[in-house]
Amino acid sequence: MVAEHAAEAGNMGQQVGHMIMHHITNGPHMELPSYNDFTNEVHLPHIPAFEILGVTIDMSITRHVVMMILAAVLLILMGLLIRRKIAIVPRGFTSLVESFVLFIRDDIAKTTMGEAGARRYTPYLCSTFFFILTCNLLGLVPYGSTATSNVSVTAALAFMSFLMIQGAGMRKMGVFGYFKHLIPPGVPWWLAPVMVVVELMGVLAKPFALCIRLFANMVAGHAVILSLIGLIFVMSFWVFPLTVAFGAFMYLLELFVALLQAYIFTMLTSLFIGLLIVGEH
Repeated sequence: MVAEHAAEAGNMGQQVGHMIMHHITNGPHMELPSYNDFTNEVHLPHIPAFEILGVTIDMSITRHVVMMILAAVLLILMGLLIRRKIAIVPRGFTSLVESFVLFIRDDIAKTTMGEAGARRYTPYLCSTFFFILTCNLLGLVPYGSTATSNVSVTAALAFMSFLMIQGAGMRKMGVFGYFKHLIPPGVPWWLAPVMVVVELMGVLAKPFALCIRLFANMVAGHAVILSLIGLIFVMSFWVFPLTVAFGAFMYLLELFVALLQAYIFTMLTSLFIGLLIVGEH
């Protein structure tokens, strides 16, 4: 009896581990509820890989791609819905979205890059914020997957922010002026090459920090929640109330983290743009 119980617990532990890894890693299939098994895998369309200059490129659809497409579709539908319900005094969901947009414009963009910069870059900041937030929240849906727990996704988001940051600097200072600002005034000529290297490392460190910060926080948060939920299946019944209570608390905390990480990514992007366009000549 003890051996059978141990074997059953071990099998359930493997299934829980599989569920956790599915939720925070990428793969060529989605998992849906099943009546006769723990999960039911649905394989996604496969596109043959090809090579360009010796680099293998695989364009196959994965579950994180599905989650990003779903996030984009939901945001487009949200935009169309809000556009139809524009009113002098917004109500309900429209009012909620407007409060986020006004917060990004007034408390983030205007604070870091001034009035003119806010008018120009608020649309990009809002797009970034709502896309990251939607991807984060979709990761909390049962049988969903967290696209922002994929370092390739966060790297792509950071790369887009990198292009916006450098483009804003070049637009403000000009291409020559942008590269000229990499050498602080008063630096001796013999120290200039070293300062250029240091400044370029700082330029590259900003998108790297954006990428790793979002990736690490989303992986850690979801892993903790799913591990606590998994304890329900592998431990005794007496642990059930404590595990459920702590898991519910962590779930609510992860909702806050999903919002916080979208805010931090947007705020830092706005701050990095503001550092280049405010006070430069």
